[in-house]
Amino acid sequence: MMIGRNKSGEPMAQGNGKAPGNGTAQGNGKKPGNGKRQQMKRVSLALQGGGAHGAFTWGVLHELMADGRVFIEGFSGTSAGAMNAVVFADGFIRDKREGAIAALEDFWRRVSETALYSPMRPPPWRANGWNMDQSAAYMAFDMVTRLFSPYQLNPLDLNPLRDILAATIDFEALRQRDDIRVFVNATNVRTCMPKVFRTPDLSVEVLLASACLPLLFKAVEVEGEHYWDGGYLANPAIYPLIHECDSNDIVIVQINPMNRPDVPTQARDILSRMNEISFNASLVREMSGIATISHLMANGQLQGGAYEMVRFHMIAAEEAVVDLGASSKFNADWGFLRHLHDRGAAAARHWLDENFDRVGVESTLDVLSRYSTHTPVVPTAPGSSLQTPGA
Repeated sequence: MMIGRNKSGEPMAQGNGKAPGNGTAQGNGKKPGNGKRQQMKRVSLALQGGGAHGAFTWGVLHELMADGRVFIEGFSGTSAGAMNAVVFADGFIRDKREGAIAALEDFWRRVSETALYSPMRPPPWRANGWNMDQSAAYMAFDMVTRLFSPYQLNPLDLNPLRDILAATIDFEALRQRDDIRVFVNATNVRTCMPKVFRTPDLSVEVLLASACLPLLFKAVEVEGEHYWDGGYLANPAIYPLIHECDSNDIVIVQINPMNRPDVPTQARDILSRMNEISFNASLVREMSGIATISHLMANGQLQGGAYEMVRFHMIAAEEAVVDLGASSKFNADWGFLRHLHDRGAAAARHWLDENFDRVGVESTLDVLSRYSTHTPVVPTAPGSSLQTPGA
């Protein structure tokens, strides 16, 4: 897998990657096991945020790189998704695939090591798996943050991620790379509008803004505006990948589950489901609009050159997080992060095995059925019209 383009549109670099967990050289442009050279396929990636659950996305990226048949044209990421994207890009600049693999593991290991000094850890008996609900420190933390703001509890605005990001990413080098397309999403506190930062804007503060949970940290100031977590309004934004990347294939890595088998009845379960719904809402809204346009185009009901069909694909974490609540997003235990990494790698491998040949040909995600509850109807009244967005 490669990121970025040169002026000719060819991949900037190639090289071998290592398969997750086994050290075997892959990434040679061949589909493992079939002995036939495969055509490189271009995609853009949309990476959701979700705290520690972002380790699932780490595993996805690792497996995609090891496979070696995918050219990545751009990332749109929020919170942990944005950090995965920027760490990946920085590592790739340093040493191509091997650099990206090493950078991602180093980042997540540092996150876990920093958490060793935190009292907020899962109980040793793990009665409820990786969730933190029975941790005394987590329960106290949860209660206190509902009574006092971070402006009272954390007046110095201490954030361990600030030091990790500053130590692991060369932002100055990234900002100079006009061939790397990374979009980082945040929420403007004052205007209630989404903000998309682009590669020339990248900094420690931009990534902290994208991951700023307002009950934990002060709003992050960037160029005079204040931002909270991008998950409230763009988790992640899809439109930059459509309008600013050449590939017509977008792979969504969705780590917040859309579906749950039961209606929650306990307070903690209700709060967890509220968290999942809140951090999926912006993606559902945007994809519902895209689904409407796609349906009309597919049925020949939308004519003209203003629209171009975009193919969507998905690697989802629903099975991996089915037993996890929102509290596990604060769990940075290394065993847990590796568990999510391995589940993400397995999900990416399954997606590649099942769908690689269809990339560049058709969508492997039924956008209409996943993100919309109705079939669009074309207006037929005299004078009615459909316009392109912004028209």
